[in-house]
Amino acid sequence: MAKKIAIYTLGCKTNQYESEAMASIFRRHGYQDVDFTEPADVYVINTCTVTHLGDRKSRQIIRRAVKNNPDAVVAVTGCYAQTSPGEVLQIPGVDVVIGTRDRDRIVELVEEAVKSPTPLNAVQDIMTSSSFEELSILDYENRTRAFVKIQEGCSNFCTYCIIPYARGPLRSRDPDSIMAEVEKLVNEGFGEIVLTGIHIGAYGFGLEPQIDLADLVVRIALTPGLNRLRLGSVEPMDITPRLIRALEEIRTVCRHLHIPLQSGDDETLRRMNRQYNTFEFSRLLGAIRGQMPEIAVTTDVIVGFPGENEAAFLNTYEFIRDMGFSRTHVFKYSPRKGTPAANYPDQVAAAIKNARSQMLITLDRENQKTFAGKFVGETMEVLVEQLADQGNDIWEGLTDNYIRVLLKSNENLMGELVDVRMVKVQGTNLLGRMKV
Repeated sequence: MAKKIAIYTLGCKTNQYESEAMASIFRRHGYQDVDFTEPADVYVINTCTVTHLGDRKSRQIIRRAVKNNPDAVVAVTGCYAQTSPGEVLQIPGVDVVIGTRDRDRIVELVEEAVKSPTPLNAVQDIMTSSSFEELSILDYENRTRAFVKIQEGCSNFCTYCIIPYARGPLRSRDPDSIMAEVEKLVNEGFGEIVLTGIHIGAYGFGLEPQIDLADLVVRIALTPGLNRLRLGSVEPMDITPRLIRALEEIRTVCRHLHIPLQSGDDETLRRMNRQYNTFEFSRLLGAIRGQMPEIAVTTDVIVGFPGENEAAFLNTYEFIRDMGFSRTHVFKYSPRKGTPAANYPDQVAAAIKNARSQMLITLDRENQKTFAGKFVGETMEVLVEQLADQGNDIWEGLTDNYIRVLLKSNENLMGELVDVRMVKVQGTNLLGRMKV
């Protein structure tokens, strides 16, 4: 009987990609993957450490795995495992800690842990990494959207962020390897490819001959049979005129950019060590929208950064309102041990962070409704992802410019690209009717 593997993923899209890749490795070694709530022989927890809540949630999931089956092998990987292996090893029941390197050896390390009388610490110094770790996914569970990891690491060292210490320096994946994975996924029928990584705008660093993200996008976009190519998060200083032109001119490239803002106050941006100010960010959005009025620009923002007073927060609120982002992900600042900002004075009280977060979430809902409302009456292509309401045959999917659409059909539309006429806004979504 095949051994059973269960994987739990916390955090970002890159973690999700890596979990899929590790599941694929286990399957190739004869393991059967099961839901995390089921009894398994091996539990893998792919951790996050972006916030202290990520650390705490990671520890909770590790303990849940041990409780699910005290006799199972519990393997902990990911960013929290990389930055705090000692803490993880102190949790009773953990058998092996791997970090953010050597995930391609996870089956070998798990099977080594079975024979070891003591827990294994397989975490290595990530700052010495010089090459991209190949973790391709060979057997996706569904056929709607696939993520392709193109790079690893970050060297921005924003003062609030632990990720450079968890992921190490910049490493770019060989473009031929990327193309081989993209072509395989397209041939298997995926409707959309999403490029992901820790700092994808730095793609090309270390490669010879020189190549950048715009070059890669153009090359991938020409893949025969590709329906959609979507970019993950791109830092504002990495968005070049050539990249904007690729989004504008190539039909398969989605009209969507996720550009992290983090604050709409210049002094706060300076203390965060962000490499731009609000004028430069505004000018960038103006240039993008001047060429593509229908593009979706989504963003991230942090509230309650140390020293953020009422005036600084209002600057952020007004900037987000004026920029009209189609979606804003709001994060409350969380001190990360080992980062400069954790020791800054004037830490903001939790109650103030909560109140400011709610204000921005309310603003975001209004911005989402406003953006979606621009497309009522238009016909747009929707990639259908899943049934939203099985009893009423309501399907949901995304337009290329990242609007969630609900439509009724008694046909099986899973993974289909369909033309939909947009009827009205419902909440932050669009309701549509399929064109016959």
